[in-house]
Amino acid sequence: MQSKQNKGPARCVMVLGTTSGAGKSWLTTALCRWYARQGWKVAPFKAQNMSNNARVVEGGEIGSAQYFQALAAGAVPDVRMNPLLLKPERDTHSQVVLLGRVDAELTGMPWRGRSARVWPQVAQALDALRAENDVVVIEGAGSPAEINLADSDIVNMRVAEHAGARCLLVTDIDRGGAFAHLYGTWALLPPAQRALIHGFVLNKFRGDAALLAPGPQMLEQMTGVPTVATLPMWWQHGLPEEDGVFDDRTQQAGAVQRTVAVIAYPRISNLDEFQPLKNVAGLRLAWVRSPAQLAGLSAATDWIVLPGSKHTSGDLAWLRAQGLDAAITRHAQAGGAVLGICGGLQMLGEALVDPHGIDGNAPGLGLLPLVTQFAPDKTVRATCTRFGAVQGPWQALSGLAVRGYEIHHGQTAAHAAMARSGDLATAVLPEGLGWQGGQGRVLGVYLHGLFEDPGVLQALFGAAGKTLDQVFDGLADFLEAHVDAGVLDKLLRS
Repeated sequence: MQSKQNKGPARCVMVLGTTSGAGKSWLTTALCRWYARQGWKVAPFKAQNMSNNARVVEGGEIGSAQYFQALAAGAVPDVRMNPLLLKPERDTHSQVVLLGRVDAELTGMPWRGRSARVWPQVAQALDALRAENDVVVIEGAGSPAEINLADSDIVNMRVAEHAGARCLLVTDIDRGGAFAHLYGTWALLPPAQRALIHGFVLNKFRGDAALLAPGPQMLEQMTGVPTVATLPMWWQHGLPEEDGVFDDRTQQAGAVQRTVAVIAYPRISNLDEFQPLKNVAGLRLAWVRSPAQLAGLSAATDWIVLPGSKHTSGDLAWLRAQGLDAAITRHAQAGGAVLGICGGLQMLGEALVDPHGIDGNAPGLGLLPLVTQFAPDKTVRATCTRFGAVQGPWQALSGLAVRGYEIHHGQTAAHAAMARSGDLATAVLPEGLGWQGGQGRVLGVYLHGLFEDPGVLQALFGAAGKTLDQVFDGLADFLEAHVDAGVLDKLLRS
C-alpha cells in the first residue's frame, strides 16, 4: 500500500505494559497491521528485548516479536527494529546481540554499565526508522514503573520521551488487580512521563464488560487518562507467543489423532516455530517437563521433539536430572519417532565438544552417531535447501524443497570412530543440516521454521494452516472492533 507520506519524522505510538505478559507484543503487532491498512508506511521498534525466540534478518538476528511485527506492517524486518537482544543462557547471564550480532564485550559487562553504552545506538536506530517511515509503533518491556531501573532505562519511558510517543498502557485483567496495576504504574511515573500516557487498555477480559463500571470512570477521574479499550480473552488469535510455553487452553479442538510432545527444558529457544502445529486439526501439542507427564500422554505420543536450546549442555544436564533421557530412549527403542531441532539435534548425538568455552562439554543421548563441536563464530542465516531421501515417519519430506533459518554455534558431523566401524547416520539435508538414524525413527535438523513452511505442513499432516497475513488481519479486525472509535487515529494527531 502506498505511503501517505507523513512530513517530518514518523509519528510514534508506544505500547507499555503494567507487567510482562500483559499483551504488549500482540497489541503492537495488531497496531502495525491496522496503521498499515490505513495507508501509512509503518515500522515496529523495541529498543531491548529479552528472549530466546529470535529470527534471522538482513544483518543478523532480532527478537521474533519484532520480526512478526515488521511483517504485519508490510515492512522488511531490520536489525534496527530491535537493536538490543538479550538471549538468556543461565539465570544470571545473557548473550548480548547488538544490531544483529553477538557482542562479546557487552555480554561481559554489568547491566547498568551496558545501558549507558548502548543508548546512542538505540537512539540512532529509532531515529533512522522515524526518518524512513510515517508511523513507528514502539513496544516497551516489562513495566515502565520499575523505579529501581529508572536511571538505566533504555526501553520504556526514555524511548517514549526521545520519540515524543503517545502511549497506551495495557494490563492483563485476568490476573486480577487491573485497576491497581494501571493506577500504580501511572502514579510511579514523574509528571512529564505521565503526560505521555493517552489511554488505558484492559486485556484478556472475561464476562460482561458492563460490570466494570464505575471502575474506568473512577480511574479517569483520578488520572485524567481514559480506558480506551476492553479486549476480550482470545486464545486462538494465531500469533506465536512472545515467551513462555503454550498451555492446554490454546489447543486445537476436536478428536486427537496425533500427539506431539515437545520437551520444555529451561533454556528452550525458538518455541514460537511450533505455533502452526496448534492449528492442525486432530493434533495435540503437549509441553513436557517430566517422565510422568510423558507417560501421562500414554502410548498415543507419536513424536517426541527436542527443540532448540540457548544452552545445550545445560539443558541436556537438566534432561538427565529429570530422567527424561531414559524416557526418550525408551520411546525411540519402542518404535516412536524423535525429532531434534538445532540444539535438539546436538543432544541426539554422541558428544558435545567445546574447546572454546562456548557452551560446555557433555555426552549426548547417543541416538545418532554424531559429534557436535562448538566454535566462536555463530551461524546466523536464512536457508533454502532440499531434503534428500528420508525414511520412516518423515518419508513424506523426501525431495521436498524447504525454507527456514539457522542460529547456532555448533557444527555437527559423523562420529569418526563409529563411522569407521560402519555405524553411520544418513545425511538427509546438505552441508550437515540434517541427519537420520535409528532405523528411520530419529531425525535431527539444524533448520528452524520447518513447521512454518506450508509444504512441510502439507506433506506431514495434509494440513494448511492460517497464513500470517490472515493472522495479522484478524488481529487488526479484533482491535478495531474493541477500541473506542477514533482513538487510533487520534494517537497520530500532532
